[in-house]
Amino acid sequence: MSVSPEQVRHIAKLARIAMSDEEIERLVPELNAIIGWVEQLGEVNTDGIEPLTAVIKQKLRLRDDAVTDGACRDAILANAPGAEHGFFAVPKVIE
Repeated sequence: MSVSPEQVRHIAKLARIAMSDEEIERLVPELNAIIGWVEQLGEVNTDGIEPLTAVIKQKLRLRDDAVTDGACRDAILANAPGAEHGFFAVPKVIE
């Protein structure tokens, strides 16, 4: 498969990219080289090879999925301007 200058011109028009004839002539061989490389990759036999998500093995560091209360209520309330009965105390804003 290869692209022609007319196809590149059409794609540029669809993408609303203004391109001169020189730019299109310069781009055609580059696009054909890319398409050729992709076709070459498609010829590689990958039967029996598991898909990879990364090239090196890595393990995500995740914390345990456990519900806790944080056990730091007093430390948080120590920074509050006002606290009552274990909650933030805020001034009344609606009469």
